[in-house]
Amino acid sequence: MPSIAVVDSGPLIAAANRADKYHVAALSALRSPELRLVVPALCVAEVAHVLQQSAGPRAEATFLRSLEGFDVRLPMPEDWNRIADLVEQDSDFPLGGTDATVVALAERLKTDLLLTTDHRHFRAIRPLHCESFHLLIDER
Repeated sequence: MPSIAVVDSGPLIAAANRADKYHVAALSALRSPELRLVVPALCVAEVAHVLQQSAGPRAEATFLRSLEGFDVRLPMPEDWNRIADLVEQDSDFPLGGTDATVVALAERLKTDLLLTTDHRHFRAIRPLHCESFHLLIDER
């Protein structure tokens, strides 16, 4: 049975951009049969916006079509307080709402696996359900 991994925006953007230093690693992780990938809906919105702005509507549409094979999840009503707490937690080291949804979803699913390129933020977070997150894309 595949392990659940929550997917942050960074690997999705990297997969769409061959010039991104994480492109190959992101594609490999996103295609891994050992992982059941779960994407927060706010990450979908963030990636769609970034691709629209940086690469145009064709890149955005290609990304949106690729989501057919992913498990995309909206925050649950009970997640919003945790998301807000995470945003407020370190105001001098802002996490932001989208990254906070990654943490809240991982906590809800009880997984320590994150597919992210944002090592700075996600190494600093102390999740409620485990000691730390295991980040699946190496920092370069």
